[in-house]
Amino acid sequence: MLCEIITIGDEILIGQIVDTNSAWMGEQLNLAGIKVHQITSVSDNAEHIVKALDEAKNRVDLILITGGLGPTKDDLTKHTLVNYFNTKLRFDEDVYQHVKALFARFGREVTELNKKQAEVPESCIVIHNANGTAPGMWFEKENKIFISMPGVPYEMKKMMSAEILPRLKQKFSLPAIVHRTVLTQGIGESFLSEIIADWENSLAEKNIKLAYLPSPGMVRLRLSASGNDETTLRKTINNKVSELEKIIPQHIYGYEKDKLEEIIGKLLKQKNQTLALAESCSGGLIAHMITSVPGSSAYFMGGVVSYSNQSKMNQLGVKKETLEKHGAVSEETVTEMALGVNEKFITDWAVATSGIAGPDGGTAEKPVGTVWIAVAGPNGMKTKKFQFGGDRERNIQVTAITALNMLRKALIT
Repeated sequence: MLCEIITIGDEILIGQIVDTNSAWMGEQLNLAGIKVHQITSVSDNAEHIVKALDEAKNRVDLILITGGLGPTKDDLTKHTLVNYFNTKLRFDEDVYQHVKALFARFGREVTELNKKQAEVPESCIVIHNANGTAPGMWFEKENKIFISMPGVPYEMKKMMSAEILPRLKQKFSLPAIVHRTVLTQGIGESFLSEIIADWENSLAEKNIKLAYLPSPGMVRLRLSASGNDETTLRKTINNKVSELEKIIPQHIYGYEKDKLEEIIGKLLKQKNQTLALAESCSGGLIAHMITSVPGSSAYFMGGVVSYSNQSKMNQLGVKKETLEKHGAVSEETVTEMALGVNEKFITDWAVATSGIAGPDGGTAEKPVGTVWIAVAGPNGMKTKKFQFGGDRERNIQVTAITALNMLRKALIT
């Protein structure tokens, strides 16, 4: 079954809000065996909405619509659908009682404006909205299904999970769609594709599709297959992943939605070891990532953002001669930073970063994007120089991810 998602609202088109609904819906639909063919965003304009519906029904079997179901004048979806399906509104007592109950929780009376939420098109199946006042609407026309939902995320998600997906699964025999995502770090997309070319070519024999999903500092490899036997599909994909693990073991750090900071937290807990950070060019981002994990206080002792040379000397004990001779962005400096923060917090592990994030500050010898990272641990010190690029924000992100992966590798050595 092919599906199209139509999001309605000027606020999406002008960038006032980000359309997170479509991303969530796409994931849930895919898990249910429904393929999203297209995602379309349209303005709060009846003519625009109708055109989008007409085009969608020629492409797909299922059209999911979000947004424009509020009680105010700018919410046009319900009235547009009434005209589109050549029907009229009726008053639904069950919806009205639900609206009254929601308002009663907050000690408020239902206004005439909110009472209109109980007016629904005669030809639709009403979908209960457990978390809000605007009901969903299910229409069927010319063997196509149109479902309209509120745009408020927590209302839409509850409606999809509790009402719409169960009904779709009951109505149709849906195929199994299986994905497996391999997370890699430390190698670019083009270099990665060259290394795994033969393996990638072999996927076609098993009807497996591969997608490269690059982001700063990492590349996700998503394997996908569809069919009637989910168990066989999973076994086939897992076998291909096992083959990949033998080709690029040094670059794979996790699977599915694994996060480096969570992996590191588990490793430190298992070893009953602790960590401290000395950050310069990463500006505290590594500490933020580490502390985003619940329970990180068990292994993260603290850190220092030593952005200036003075703070490197005062807070971490970096020698003045080291900075004068080698500069802040050097192997010698990150080594002393790691040793200094290790001594300051008395930890098993220490990570230090220093680099030129940009856009200024680069030289011919040390261009923007030059970064040194040090990892100090029970087995000694490991340092490495990187050349990331010219974008400041990306350099900060990639530095943090790369430093965490260096620490992960040290922890499992």
